Amino acid sequence: MTLPRSIAYRLAAGLLAASIPLAPTLAVAAGASQPGFEFAVLSHSFKAGTDDAPLKKAIAGVSAFNASFVVATGIKSAGEACSDKLYSQRKDLLDASTPPLIVSLSASDWAGCRNSRGRGNAIERLNRLRDVYFADNQSLGQRKLTVSRLSSTAKFRSYAENAHWEVGGVLFATVNLPANNNHFLPEAGRNSEFEDRLVANRAWLQRLFAIAQGKKLDGIVLFSDGDVGVLDEEESSLLPSFSSKQDGFAGPRKQIRLLAKKFGGKVLLVDTQGEKQGEQPGEKPARGKLAIPRGETPVIHWKGNMGHVSIASDWAAIAVRTGKTPLFEVRERASRPSLPKH
Repeated sequence: MTLPRSIAYRLAAGLLAASIPLAPTLAVAAGASQPGFEFAVLSHSFKAGTDDAPLKKAIAGVSAFNASFVVATGIKSAGEACSDKLYSQRKDLLDASTPPLIVSLSASDWAGCRNSRGRGNAIERLNRLRDVYFADNQSLGQRKLTVSRLSSTAKFRSYAENAHWEVGGVLFATVNLPANNNHFLPEAGRNSEFEDRLVANRAWLQRLFAIAQGKKLDGIVLFSDGDVGVLDEEESSLLPSFSSKQDGFAGPRKQIRLLAKKFGGKVLLVDTQGEKQGEQPGEKPARGKLAIPRGETPVIHWKGNMGHVSIASDWAAIAVRTGKTPLFEVRERASRPSLPKH
């Protein structure tokens, strides 16, 4: 007997959802029954020298805030050494966070690294970071959070830095999209890392939206180093450019836009490039302008169901307001608890 098309479609969708690994979940720190929670984004609180004081202060701040979890967008500045010693020291420092802490890699962590002879060794350093920070499915921090990694799929076993978890009806995920044009290299024959990671990230984004759609989640939050530009104007041409000015974010940007259109919830992208002067809440960011003064509260800009916010330095807290509009809202600094004086 042939099933009606609508019933057959629902059965197929159910089988697809059942085959997708569920995202690890975390009970909201303030109580799972309470609507809404807050998470923190720890941005580039680094200096080119050996002074870890700014980073320690930022970690103390997010710990006092008692967020449900923290995402650290990078572990070092571009001027610091890409050494095993520094990687290990920063891991110990980040592990002191009271809330669970998930690391989202930045370009300064690996993409710009060079060896003692001045040659680029980005791939070797990226693999070393994977060994140090993503060896298992646990977050850093005094409280642990279990995450699901792309490396759990045999085809993408190298990409442990891409992780996802679920809190309060929202799916959170890190995506390795470094700010240096997604580590696209204009020199011929040197883009194997970029091309392989492009394939892995494509499968990763497809999985994330399938999970969120199948579970009818309220939203998806994607953390990356680079600004993918999802709120920018549409490309004037659909033909790819293979010049030295090729946009390394073109593929992920197009995919996220297409997936977001089919998703019933909100999609928020969080990066570390800093906001631009002259933007107004709800409007598309204008690229190429100077960053807003340090210390000002970042603003989420929306276009349809897609939102974008950049965190320039220090740290920021974002509230998830379950059942309310807007779903995501950056907390004002004045509303955070003050740190104890020593």
